[in-house]
Amino acid sequence: MKLTIVGGGGFRVPLVYTALLGMKDRLGIEEVVLHDVEQHRIDRIAPVLSGLAIERGIQLPFRGTTDLVDAVQGADFVLCAIRVGQLEGRVVDESVPLGHGVLGQETTGPGGLCFALRTIPVMMELANTMAEHAPDAWLINFTNPAGMVTEAVQRVLGDRAIGICDSPAGLMRRVARALGRESDQLWFDYFGLNHLGWLQGVRDGDRQLLPGLLEQDAKLDTFEEGRLFGGEWLRSLGMIPNEYLYYFYYAADTVNAIRESPESRGAFLLRQQSAFYAEGEQPPETALQQWRSTRHDRERTYMAEARSAAGVGADDGHGHDHEIDENGGYEGEAMAVLEAIANNTRAVLVLNTANRSALPFLDDRAVVEVPCLVGRSGPVPVAVGEVAPHARALVETMKDVERTTIDAALSGSRRQAIKALALHPLVPSVAIARQIFEEYCGRLPGLAEAFSE
Repeated sequence: MKLTIVGGGGFRVPLVYTALLGMKDRLGIEEVVLHDVEQHRIDRIAPVLSGLAIERGIQLPFRGTTDLVDAVQGADFVLCAIRVGQLEGRVVDESVPLGHGVLGQETTGPGGLCFALRTIPVMMELANTMAEHAPDAWLINFTNPAGMVTEAVQRVLGDRAIGICDSPAGLMRRVARALGRESDQLWFDYFGLNHLGWLQGVRDGDRQLLPGLLEQDAKLDTFEEGRLFGGEWLRSLGMIPNEYLYYFYYAADTVNAIRESPESRGAFLLRQQSAFYAEGEQPPETALQQWRSTRHDRERTYMAEARSAAGVGADDGHGHDHEIDENGGYEGEAMAVLEAIANNTRAVLVLNTANRSALPFLDDRAVVEVPCLVGRSGPVPVAVGEVAPHARALVETMKDVERTTIDAALSGSRRQAIKALALHPLVPSVAIARQIFEEYCGRLPGLAEAFSE
């Protein structure tokens, strides 16, 4: 098996490589190729991977390249996690809306739309390259905004493009622990779009466990979403939202919390990772140690703005550590998808894929985030059926925003880009949408050039 990682010089690639070391024999991996647009990033990550292989005593050869055709030629699987505009772009994504009193966050609100406008054209280039040079390959996409990006590239790759996110699986594991159960013993009724989903049921056979959990504040207080949203609001909903819905339900609170922070998460990561990548050549053991230290500091700030708004500290005695999980973060989800397809395990995984008929109020090609049965033919979404009216309305609105954004990205239309921003529920007016877009263009010359019409 040839496996390619696009964005192969990224900071989280060692997490993927660690997972691959553990899956090498089960997946029959023979070649790993790291592709990045910047050779120095590959050169910085390579000794970290070597350190991991030495530590585990497992040989899994890898090589790096800046040639996309070379990277994907004949690949069986392509894993993609890129950041167009790098962290400097993220800082712009987050800071511009805040100046207008609007949420500034990487994937939610105007920041997510601006990120998508930059990212989708690049991802379409990848999709077209795969279609020509690796037509039988599966694209496992981690690139954010994952649902929007996946729906765009499915125009070229069809169902062979799959989007993944670790948020739903993490929520399900945390809820299972609160119930004193293992997550693989239970069925989770989860539905929505990427970073816009709800857990509306937890079943053990024909027993529904969620209502009982929602009545117990002590148990809700043992996991992230229970503390973020609080028992009263969760009981009002009758569901547990994905943590990213905090930005919708508590938008003003989050804006105030971010404004009071000394720096945004994007600014923190830019400062931290610039220092990491600026280091010169190091032996594998030293590179691995420094990467781990940097990563530990990185994960402590995950969702910090939401926790701050909710009055939940990062070190609140509950041992919060979102991505450092015994089952892995998004890399664990990626391995589960790889194994399910390669070995036809027919696993049930929450993925971003074409709706078919899972959510009956959306059309069959709308990319949704729902439980899927995954085997050799890829993911088959499970029927969800009717959902709470307010959730349906928000999903329908956000799907229209996503598709308007995709159309804008592919056409270079300023009018469509501004329309997508104006239609977003977190943007209060058309005038502010225009101001935000114009400021984005002023701060990001590449965006201004791409949307000159």
